[in-house]
Amino acid sequence: MSTFADLGLSQKSLHALAHAGFEHPTPIQARAIPPALAGKDVIGTAATGTGKTAAFVLPILERLAGKTGTRALVLAPTRELALQIGEEVERFGRGRHVRGAVVIGGVGMGQQTAAFRDRHEIVIATPGRLVDHLGQGTARLDGIEILVLDEADRMLDMGFKPQLTRILQRVPKVRQTLLFSATMGGEVADFAREALRDPVRVEVARSGTTAERAVQHVFLATQEEKLPLLLALLEADDLSTLVFTRTKRRADKVWKAVARAGHKVARIHADRSQGQRRMALDGFKDGTYRVLVATDIAARGIDVAEIGHVVNFDLPHVAEDYVHRVGRTARAAASGRASSFAAPEEKDLLRGIEKLTRVELPRAEVPRASPAFAAELERSRAARATSGPARAQGAGHAHRGHGGRSAHGGPARPAPAAGSHVAAGPGGGHASGRHAGGGGATPKPKLVGSWGPKRRR
Repeated sequence: MSTFADLGLSQKSLHALAHAGFEHPTPIQARAIPPALAGKDVIGTAATGTGKTAAFVLPILERLAGKTGTRALVLAPTRELALQIGEEVERFGRGRHVRGAVVIGGVGMGQQTAAFRDRHEIVIATPGRLVDHLGQGTARLDGIEILVLDEADRMLDMGFKPQLTRILQRVPKVRQTLLFSATMGGEVADFAREALRDPVRVEVARSGTTAERAVQHVFLATQEEKLPLLLALLEADDLSTLVFTRTKRRADKVWKAVARAGHKVARIHADRSQGQRRMALDGFKDGTYRVLVATDIAARGIDVAEIGHVVNFDLPHVAEDYVHRVGRTARAAASGRASSFAAPEEKDLLRGIEKLTRVELPRAEVPRASPAFAAELERSRAARATSGPARAQGAGHAHRGHGGRSAHGGPARPAPAAGSHVAAGPGGGHASGRHAGGGGATPKPKLVGSWGPKRRR
C-alpha cells in the first residue's frame, strides 16, 4: 500500500494530512496526485466519497507555493459542494499563506467582490455566480494557472454548459485542467475533449459504479406506502439517515411527517436560504439532527464522515444521480446502507439505474407488519378521508356536481366505489387518493403482487 510520502508531497502537506488523520491515500488520490503535481491535465473517474477533493486540493496547494494573485479556479455544481471544497482548502492550506474564497449564490456579493479585488489565490465557485461577477466586471481570471472542474457531469446535467463555455473563454488557454467526476457519460467525454489537452486518465471504478461498501436494497412499494415505509425503517435502527426526494414539495411533506413521528429532522432544498441550508447541514454533521431530507441539490455537496443510511424516497430521473446519492454513505473506509423506494410508475427509472450500475438491486420485503408502518398508513388514510369533502369545495380539485360538469368544464367523473383508493402520484398527491363516503372505516386493500396493494375494481 502506498503512502502519501510516496506521492511526492512536501513535508507541509504530509504534516497537514497527519494532523487531519489521513493515514494512507485512497486509490484516486494515489493515481491522480502524481500527474497533477507534474502539471499534467487529469481526468479522474471514481465513485463519490472516495477522496476526489483531496486529490486536486493537495496538488493545487503544492503548485501555488510562493505565488500570489488568483491562480487557481475550482468550479462545482452546488453551493454545498463549493463550501465543502473551501473547507478542505482551509484545512490543508493552513500555514502556506494561500487564501481561498468561496463564490456562490444565495449570499451577498460584497465579500466575494473584495476577495477578487484582493486576489485570493484560490477561488471556489458555482458557475452561475461566477458568471454574474464576470458580467459585472468584478472578477478577473486572466491569471488562472489551474482550472478544476469538479463533478463535471452534474454541472452539465444541471444545464451549466453555457456558463462553463463562457468561463473557459475567460481563462488562459495555457493552463492545467483537472476534471473529476463519478460518471463519464457521452456529454462529459465530449466536454473533456474540448477543455483538456492530452490528459492522464485515472479511473479507479467503472463509470456508474456505486460505493462498494454500501449495502443496497430496493423496496417495491406504492406511493401511499412510502411514508409508512420510511418511518418503519427509521424506527428499526438509530442510524443517521439522509433522505432524497424528487421535489421541494415532497421534501417538505417528508420533513413534516418525520418530525411528527418524533425524529430530529432538518431539510435542504432550493427554497431554503443559504443560512437555513448551512444550519441544517451543520446540524446533521454534529448530530443535532438524525435525519436530513434533501432534493438532489445536495447530492454532491454533503461531506459527512459517517452517514449510516441513504434513502431514495423517490428514484431520480437521471440514473447517474443514483450513484451520487448512494455515494453519500459508505464514504472512505466506512460502510453503510442505501434503500430505494420504487413505486410501479417508477419501474422504468429502476431499470435505468440497474442498467447503468450493471447490478440488479436486491429486492427487500416491505415491513407492512411494523407498528410504525401500520400507524402511519392508518393516519394518512384517515387524514385523506377527513379532508376529502373539504377539498371538494376548492377550485380546481374535486369535481362539482352542477349539471354533470366538472370544475374544469368537462364531464364529471363517476365517484369511486366506497372504500376504493388511488395511490398518490410522485408530486405528493393533490386530488388523488380520496375515498368516497363520509369518512367511515375503509377496508384495507388486499396485498396482491410484488408492489403491494392492488387497486380494487
